[in-house]
Amino acid sequence: MAALPRAHAHRLAAPPKVQPVPAWRRWVVLGLLGVGATAVFGRAFHLQIVENDFLAREGSKRHVRTVTLEGHRGAIRDRRGEPLALSAPVDSVWTVPNELLAAPDYVPAIAQVLGLRAADLTRFLKERSSKQFVYLQRQMNPDDAKRVLAIKAPGVFAQREYRRYYPAGEVAGQLVGFTNLDGRGQEGMEAARDVLLTGKAGARRVIRDARGRVVEDTEDAKPAQPGQDLSLTIDLRLQYLAYRELKNAVGKFKAKGGLVVVADAQSGEILAMASQPGFNPNNPEERKPGAVRNRAIIDTFEPGSTVKPLLIAQALEMGAVNASSHYDTGPGWWKVGALTVRDVHPHGDMDLGMILTKSSNVGAAKIGLQIGAEAVWSGYQKFGFGEPVHSGFPGEASPLLRNWNQWGQIATATASYGYGLSLTALNLVRAYAGLANDGLMPQLHLIADAPVTPPQRAISAATAREVRRLMQGVVSREGTAIRAAIPGYRIAGKTGTAHKVADSGGYAADKYQSLFIGMVPAEHPRLVGLVLIDEPHAVEGYYGGVVAAPVFSTVLQGALRLLQIAPDDPGAQLPSMPLSPTPSLPDNEPLPPQTVASGDGGSGNGKVLARVGGAP
Repeated sequence: MAALPRAHAHRLAAPPKVQPVPAWRRWVVLGLLGVGATAVFGRAFHLQIVENDFLAREGSKRHVRTVTLEGHRGAIRDRRGEPLALSAPVDSVWTVPNELLAAPDYVPAIAQVLGLRAADLTRFLKERSSKQFVYLQRQMNPDDAKRVLAIKAPGVFAQREYRRYYPAGEVAGQLVGFTNLDGRGQEGMEAARDVLLTGKAGARRVIRDARGRVVEDTEDAKPAQPGQDLSLTIDLRLQYLAYRELKNAVGKFKAKGGLVVVADAQSGEILAMASQPGFNPNNPEERKPGAVRNRAIIDTFEPGSTVKPLLIAQALEMGAVNASSHYDTGPGWWKVGALTVRDVHPHGDMDLGMILTKSSNVGAAKIGLQIGAEAVWSGYQKFGFGEPVHSGFPGEASPLLRNWNQWGQIATATASYGYGLSLTALNLVRAYAGLANDGLMPQLHLIADAPVTPPQRAISAATAREVRRLMQGVVSREGTAIRAAIPGYRIAGKTGTAHKVADSGGYAADKYQSLFIGMVPAEHPRLVGLVLIDEPHAVEGYYGGVVAAPVFSTVLQGALRLLQIAPDDPGAQLPSMPLSPTPSLPDNEPLPPQTVASGDGGSGNGKVLARVGGAP
């Protein structure tokens, strides 16, 4: 092969000449790398230092939740520890709507467990899609809540709550009251002592995974504090007995309603307090205003003839009368200005005991006018008729007793047999407890450990004993309350049959409130009991001795047995009953305009059908 020319061989063997890189390019690349590094480190600094708290909060919103720990509400119990109100554990199921809507395949299964239609649940969630917390169902049975959670739907959770349960049901409904869904007291002692009973909620923070399951508890927790228990003076055994007998009587006499109160005459503790109509606090549908109303505390009424022992006590205390005082009740009627005071049957000359035994309005009016308006008013004031009892129960009504200087002769006469003033049942029970407790009126109360005001002196012990002796004739064969008798015990009591005020004014001729209030054993009373039947309608009559007295006998007889109170007259038997019910006022008896007469079992307890308070 021929060799290349020398000149060409030299050209091929020479290496290519490399052009040098400009210095500015090096600096540009380094600059870009520096800027990038600075941006990365700057962003890292911003996220790690500047926005660290914000990002941590945002992360917590997605993975860390605060779970509320419900504070257990305190129980309500009777004096023997029997439960009247308890809190049972339940679960409330809630959701984050958007999270559940994002997984629509779970909605039908959840709706089925909750007893809903899938379309309705979907619409419910969409209407609340902007919220982060929505209840699906409150206070479910824990087993049903577990079925919902077992579906493992995203954004569906449960929290522990407590639902109030009332073991005594309607027997103590008005007294105990009830709470709302959030556990706040709405009526009765639940409302009166809501702050005491309510527990303080706690909280704990938990970490959840992407499916909402708790995977870790944090150390950040605040324990819940349970509410305090509340002990009442009520004895559930007596409460049941009182409620049962009252309900039977209201049904038997086709009455509008009624009440029973039993109290310890010495301590003032209320042992039973029942009202009709009643309701079951476990059933929200029964919580109607008329049924929820605790008549013994919230309602007022004119006491009728039940004030006559208190009137006589005031007259004895003043020295205006004595045990041998007599009054001429004439033909059974007496004119006081334009008013005609009537007894159903004339009894002529009567002593103090006979005035109570036969419940004479004429006799009471003569005593009242003898001692004067100021003395009658002052006597009622001493027995607490001018002020509330302060039982601590919400909505307690105040009595009405107008000042004596607004009375004339007619008002004084009618006030002497219980018209022109209004009281609560507790006002009347407290006054009679004063008679039973030798003139010292105890402070009535419902809460076992509440501070109690010392007893208030109303009359002397001697006067109280004398009035109790006079009242024993009421529960005898000659008296108006033979049906209140209890074998082996002496009873001191008084009947009352009061006309109700009519809506149109004056008094209704055919609407009555029938009462009996008494104490037992009469010599050294331990218990005071009041029975009121509102608007009785029955063939037997509407008198307090016929309608209310039998309820007193049954309830107090049971109370004496349960409390083991010894008889004070072991050989005494029930007096023989009348052969027929006490007759009502004869149709042909003439009545003056605007007056009507009725009686305590035929006793002569005439009532005035007119507004008498402040009459001239």
